[in-house]
Amino acid sequence: MGRDIADVVAHYESSLEEDRLSVGLGALELVRTQEILRRHLPAPPAQVLDVGGGTGAHADWLLADGYGVHLLDVAPRHVEQALNALGSRGLTADVGDARQLPFPDDSFNVVLVLGPLYHLQEEADRIQALEEARRVARPDGVVGVAAINRFASLFDGLVREFIFEPEFREVVERDFTDGRHSNPQNRPHWFTTAFFHRPEQLEAEIRSASLSLVELVGVEGLVGWLPHLEHRWTNEADRDVILSATRLVEADPAVIGLSAHLLAVARKTDD
Repeated sequence: MGRDIADVVAHYESSLEEDRLSVGLGALELVRTQEILRRHLPAPPAQVLDVGGGTGAHADWLLADGYGVHLLDVAPRHVEQALNALGSRGLTADVGDARQLPFPDDSFNVVLVLGPLYHLQEEADRIQALEEARRVARPDGVVGVAAINRFASLFDGLVREFIFEPEFREVVERDFTDGRHSNPQNRPHWFTTAFFHRPEQLEAEIRSASLSLVELVGVEGLVGWLPHLEHRWTNEADRDVILSATRLVEADPAVIGLSAHLLAVARKTDD
């Protein structure tokens, strides 16, 4: 395991990733990811490989929808927690690396890569992970790919006022220069070793892995940066308004860069 990946594992071993998508507006990312993927998923009981699946946030709803799910994650604690929570419902899981999937060719109807590209700073590694996803997907299989937007640190720094610290401004400048995000002093809430994509860069990497892009959208839109709307999320009618507003601009090239996360859906084709 390389030093950068070891840093990533240490980050997730010590943080509560299982809470991130369930608290307040953090749930917006989960709900939007569900609805975007459901546009393209084959009918259950198709087989899904959840690469970088964490503690099972997506495996949970996929199992509830009737899919067979195998989860793979680089952090042992995540795998243990996912199995403890979802093993009785049929989840299987292993510790593993997205760049070397321990499965035969054409094994899964769906391959989700909803976390690994966050932390692979080298383009060759990111494309290798995407090529591996393509390899284990069945013909015409769906491959879902998530990325962190290049502008995420800047917006997060403005919302939480980190931007007024000179060291954080240096982090943002580096992010803008080449997408390589680092937090060598492990400052709280400044994330860990990561790579932040421009939308067009994610599209290019998907095509480089010989995947056919179906759509690429912004997940949260502007709403994800507006904590004053958190109280609205608990009201069903207001939540519908928030989701409608986010859908309205999800694919608009002028504003796709507002989202903290990008989500691409691709297919394994013979083209």
